[in-house]
Amino acid sequence: MPAKPTSLQQRGFIIPIGGAEGKGKNPAILSRFVELCGGSDARIMVIPTASLLNETGPLYQELFESLGANSMCVPIENREECFNGETLRILDAATGIFITGGNQLRLSTILGGTPVARGIRKLHASGVHVGGTSAGAAIVSEHMIAGGRSGASPRESGVELAPGLGLTNRVIIDQHFNQRQRMGRLLAALSFNPFACGLGIDENTAAFIGPDGSMEVVGRGTVTVVDPADLRHSSMSYVRRAQAVTLIGLKLHVLAEGAHFNVETREATID
Repeated sequence: MPAKPTSLQQRGFIIPIGGAEGKGKNPAILSRFVELCGGSDARIMVIPTASLLNETGPLYQELFESLGANSMCVPIENREECFNGETLRILDAATGIFITGGNQLRLSTILGGTPVARGIRKLHASGVHVGGTSAGAAIVSEHMIAGGRSGASPRESGVELAPGLGLTNRVIIDQHFNQRQRMGRLLAALSFNPFACGLGIDENTAAFIGPDGSMEVVGRGTVTVVDPADLRHSSMSYVRRAQAVTLIGLKLHVLAEGAHFNVETREATID
């Protein structure tokens, strides 16, 4: 469950990015993240745990510094390092936390249940903004898509789920969405948990989700919202292994830049 803010606190934003965000001239999504975190006063902690590439973390640190923020890349390669006092000191001082892409199971197995994961939830509840790209986007919700089949149709055994950081239980997130044909596995995930909305986020696209649940789409692609609030029938409970699943009553929105969706009220709007 997400950590609860006190009566005097407001949660930070959650910013899942679909991967492959612009990093050249005018990187709109990352610039918006820096601005949100305080601009020249921002202190952004980069967590590259998901990636096996040594250059991933320093690349984002340099990007954020080039955009005027103070940034620190903190490689966390194993669970023991999540108890390191200096790592926790840097985390406590952050106004923004950015989780890079890679393998989301590295994030859940290394960070899950540690002081770093608890610290991220606590800081987010107190107003610190948390962004993540690709695997880093998948991990922010309570239920995380860890893998699955490509394709448009939901199937039994078509998705692998794991616990996420739990910053929100209102959405389940998939990334590289249209580029890797992930509608089927998002629908399969929702059939297991029809409480949450599904967000399928394209590459170079982000969902800026505010503390009141309002979401704005930023970037060059779309965010596909699947709302199961009126789901009347699901065959997931009785289909055989790998069979296609029937889902009746889903609502679908496809939202480009400037469109909005509220994950609390389930309302979609445009500017």
